[in-house]
Amino acid sequence: MAILLILFVFMNLDLFVKTGHCTETRDQVLSITPYTQEQVEVLKNVSTQYETALWQPVSPVYIKEEAPVHLYVPANSSERVRKLLQQHGITHEVLLANAAELIEIQMRNDSSDPRSGSTFYQKYHPLEDIYDWINRIVQDNPGTVKVVLVGSSYEKRPLYALKVLSLNNRPNKKAMWIDCGIHAREWISPAFCLSFVHHSLSFYQQNQDITHILDHMDVYVLPVLNPDGYKHTWTKNRLWRKNRSLNRSANCIGVDLNRNFDSNWCTTGASDDPCSEIYCGSFPESEPESKAVADFLRRHKDSIHLYISIHSYSQMLLFPYSYTTEEAENHSDLLEMAKEAADNIGKYYRNHYSYGPGAQTIYLAPGGSDDWAYNLGIKYSFTFELQDRGRYGFLLPPSEIDRACKEALTAVKTVALKVVKKTQAGTDAWDD
Repeated sequence: MAILLILFVFMNLDLFVKTGHCTETRDQVLSITPYTQEQVEVLKNVSTQYETALWQPVSPVYIKEEAPVHLYVPANSSERVRKLLQQHGITHEVLLANAAELIEIQMRNDSSDPRSGSTFYQKYHPLEDIYDWINRIVQDNPGTVKVVLVGSSYEKRPLYALKVLSLNNRPNKKAMWIDCGIHAREWISPAFCLSFVHHSLSFYQQNQDITHILDHMDVYVLPVLNPDGYKHTWTKNRLWRKNRSLNRSANCIGVDLNRNFDSNWCTTGASDDPCSEIYCGSFPESEPESKAVADFLRRHKDSIHLYISIHSYSQMLLFPYSYTTEEAENHSDLLEMAKEAADNIGKYYRNHYSYGPGAQTIYLAPGGSDDWAYNLGIKYSFTFELQDRGRYGFLLPPSEIDRACKEALTAVKTVALKVVKKTQAGTDAWDD
């Protein structure tokens, strides 16, 4: 027994010397709420001067009094951050006590074969497996799925979208667009795109809602809009957000692709600092990823009537505008759709989703894809923020994927059915 005790002391001696105690420090996520302007400034300093990662809000500029801040604190910064918070009387709650363990669980991937069963859609998959999945889906469904090369990324990775076609040859069929993974660390987003395609193919002619949507609309699905950033989250930095473009004038890498569209570009709510998480880029559509998507939507603006961008986290159903607090022209329609979608999620899954215009519901965020699509003429444009509300944040466990995707599917079906009804009014009967 004495020998075991001696071994334990030696194994923890280095930790004891560094911290003054033997409690193991780990990567953690803290929830911190500042109540004074002084505490706000302290948190802004912590999130920029220390080796931490700000989860919520996305940038220090958004930190304000009485609004919770979710902060990822690596083990090597833990002691200093805690002491600083204590010195200024700032209390905190530990949301995740061992974030590294969650990351390890997320990256476990026993099978990359989409035909291995439904469990494929209950796991996260690296970029190569998603590309392989795209090829297999097209091969297995040659009559109903086509692959579309939308463009390529900064590091020359392909931007593949899937066009899901129904067997209904209705003339002048409209379309909807769904993109996922614009922010690299939001893994539940690409997981939803894969799940949505699988569900649509599996339940066409079996599920009334899916059948009705596909009988009236083609569906474009881009599973990973930011492949370079997504690849980086699997190989280097799980919490990376931006793309991976190099900036010649600074040592910092990447642009926030959801600040790079030409919708009030780089005004309040975005940053011209290349080191910021909300860096808007050097000019609108400066990034090959955002330009490729914008070019595709411009070419198809007459047929695409519904635009949906999938994000996480915070459980919100948002619509234009995010760059101004002014209301969109068809605000009442968008509000009605978002409310019904949120109500349906609450009804079927007992989970709460907030809804409303982006700027009024969260904060000003110019250069977003949904605002840009709306101004292009796609009058039904949404951004869905999936699970959760902060318990796991960007590290949503694989065990939660299925439920999160079902909630998002409910929202997508709700707004898509509404759009079909509105666009077909006067030209086509609504088939119950």
